[in-house]
Amino acid sequence: MALLRLRNTKGPNAAEIERKIKRGNALRQGSSWRGSRGLLALLLVALCASTVAAWLYLASLDGDITETLASRREMILPQPRVYSVQCSEDYENYKRYPGCTPQKCGRAVADGVVTSEEAQALRRLAERGLALAGSEGGASILDLHSGALSMGKQFVNIYRYFGEQVADVFTEEDFKLYRDVRGRIQAVIAETFGLDRTLMYLTKPTFFSRINSTAAKTQHDEYWHPHIDKETYGSFDYTSLLYLSDYGSDFTGGRFVFMDQNGNRTVEPRAGRVSFFSSGSENLHRVEKRAAGPERHHRNQQELISFTSQQRGSHASRSSSLILLDSPAAMRP
Repeated sequence: MALLRLRNTKGPNAAEIERKIKRGNALRQGSSWRGSRGLLALLLVALCASTVAAWLYLASLDGDITETLASRREMILPQPRVYSVQCSEDYENYKRYPGCTPQKCGRAVADGVVTSEEAQALRRLAERGLALAGSEGGASILDLHSGALSMGKQFVNIYRYFGEQVADVFTEEDFKLYRDVRGRIQAVIAETFGLDRTLMYLTKPTFFSRINSTAAKTQHDEYWHPHIDKETYGSFDYTSLLYLSDYGSDFTGGRFVFMDQNGNRTVEPRAGRVSFFSSGSENLHRVEKRAAGPERHHRNQQELISFTSQQRGSHASRSSSLILLDSPAAMRP
């Protein structure tokens, strides 16, 4: 009877407690489910945000390009493709030289000046020179005129630093090819812009460059900043670039972008392609950052060749063979 009374005494309480327990369990399960649903929703939102961010990043690679002036897939033959632009007033700040100082300004692209075989030969020349050293950052240069060669975070003079070893790196055939190619580029610039070729002089800097996706270590590695060649170098009147590798095949990124008020226009590198333009602020430009990827997609190689109307301060006079220490002038378009 005592036990019965105990059961009867605790029975109602036990039932109430059991109901509370069941209710608590139900609430916890509901809360847990709602928490799980909230966490799941949060994860889905994060996933969607990541997907959108990735899509926007990929889209941004092309998003600032209004027009492609020359794609890698096309061949611009036999004449250059020319885009005229109004000359800036930059040239008024310098002494004018009739027959050479820009009167007609613009930008042009040509695939018929240098063959792919010649481009490959010049690329091998550049690779042999750059193999002697190279920058720790993403941009290495080799200037065969001044002898400047990237080494770590600084530059050395290739002729003084390596001495007689240089004779084993470059051949007479290399130099002959360079002089021939340099002359052809000078000729097409003169013809396109209506210039007297004999009044054009090679100016500095003129160099081979190799760019990859390695992080910049010094300001010399930061090749992507917008700039105006005439303001940067002073002596530049015309700038030319000879590409030694292919966009989208040898590397990604690295397109040449003209920055106009009504949009950006790009030239896609192609081995043997020559891009040239008047050097004033009518042709503000930058180089697209190199994208990371497998090694074969890292390297963009080109030569830059610049011309001036001023004989003073140029590398050579009109009759010079443009040879320095038995080596040809390097090129930078």
